[in-house]
Amino acid sequence: MRSYGRTPDQLRPISFERDFTEMADGSVLVSFGRTRVLCTASVDSSVPRWMRGRGKGWVTAEYSMLPGSSPERVNREAARGRQSGRTQEIQRLIGRSLRSVTDAAKLGERQVVCDCDVLQADGGTRTAAISGAYIALHDAFTRLMAAGQVEDHPMIEACAAVSVGVIDGVPSLDLPYEEDVAAEVDMNVVMTESGRFVEVQGTAEGRPFHRDHLDALLDLASSGISQIISLQNRLLDSPPASR
Repeated sequence: MRSYGRTPDQLRPISFERDFTEMADGSVLVSFGRTRVLCTASVDSSVPRWMRGRGKGWVTAEYSMLPGSSPERVNREAARGRQSGRTQEIQRLIGRSLRSVTDAAKLGERQVVCDCDVLQADGGTRTAAISGAYIALHDAFTRLMAAGQVEDHPMIEACAAVSVGVIDGVPSLDLPYEEDVAAEVDMNVVMTESGRFVEVQGTAEGRPFHRDHLDALLDLASSGISQIISLQNRLLDSPPASR
């Protein structure tokens, strides 16, 4: 039996707690089962030096696993003086995903930094981070519009992500840690609301997998992401609280 009594094609319980913190332009506490990630979006009135004068904005992301997020304490990477390769890979993925659904020209010469801090890790931290950061970024854009700083909303469409994998020969959706470490195939998929792929990261952990497994996993991911986007849209039907 899978966690939460799920069938292979079911997501873990997912929730988004909007405006979890009050200082950032947008913030969300996202939960995928026991995985919890705090996502904030902070607007800067300037862009990186290499983008100046282009009339376009920039969206980037930072990701971290906080101490206490796993059974064994995770050391702060700042204390070591450098980020791990895993951290750099994940934050680049989050940034790419959010930029894929942002109209940089409508943002103007502003930068938005989305910080994704893992409070508790039980598999799927990067997919939860992408799904939550989308909402935080959307709210930050909405507040820019409300303040008259941008004319049109820079968000093009919704974006979300989910993990899939093959467990004991069965394609399964949204893997917690205990399944992730035992998976024969492990994959993370990022998609937009229109059904287009932003990124597909898939790896055979043992023997190579067949095309039919790949197709089944992509179908599962597409179904799961559609459900996540429905939750996002339901939340974003109402504007964020005014400040």
